[in-house]
Amino acid sequence: MTIDQTLLDHLAAFDTPTICNALEVVYGARVTTGFTTRPFVCAFPDMKPIVGFARTATMRAIQGPRLKGAEAKEHRLAYYAYVAGEKEPTIAVIQDLDPNPGIGAMWGEVNTAVHRGLGCLGCITNGSIRDLDAVDPRFQLLAGMLGPSHADVHVESFEVPVNIHGMPVDHGDLIHADRHGAVVIPRDRAAEVPAAIDLCVRREEPILKAARAEGFNVQKLREAMGTAADIH
Repeated sequence: MTIDQTLLDHLAAFDTPTICNALEVVYGARVTTGFTTRPFVCAFPDMKPIVGFARTATMRAIQGPRLKGAEAKEHRLAYYAYVAGEKEPTIAVIQDLDPNPGIGAMWGEVNTAVHRGLGCLGCITNGSIRDLDAVDPRFQLLAGMLGPSHADVHVESFEVPVNIHGMPVDHGDLIHADRHGAVVIPRDRAAEVPAAIDLCVRREEPILKAARAEGFNVQKLREAMGTAADIH
């Protein structure tokens, strides 16, 4: 399904918790999967949400790559070609496969600059990041930890299924992410999300208005909840 930039921009106007709420409306039920379930280090917590299509890869840093010399270089360039392959906003989703993820940081000043230059909006990883004073502030980073070294970091494979902090991701998945974490928006349901967001906001409004008013009590909460339930 084709998703245009207008829809992506609209989704980026809302935080990731709001998107999660809206997806419950789309599905017609509470949802317990499809989003991250552990905290991240967020490089730029005040940055607006990023919305883009997943470019997936796995990496290791505790032991050297199986490819050497020219082969290793070509593999690395093939990964970058994959990231740059289509003219659409992308998000790198990188799973660190080491027994203790984060030993080597794949993400620092140089790699963030390269990825941003190739059209990438940011990265989501269970691994580590570094160079916080030097990374491009327009490139969001959600990572499992901070670390000082790149160790023997290398891309193991790309365009493969990954799992980041409980969120399964496949190549091309539509991702929404901010300082709270990330969620996958099913591409075939993405067009339904704006209306679902609007419904969520309208249902919350009576409760928030009542709760913030003088004289709020349980009876007024009951009335506000009744009003909210009648909003469709």
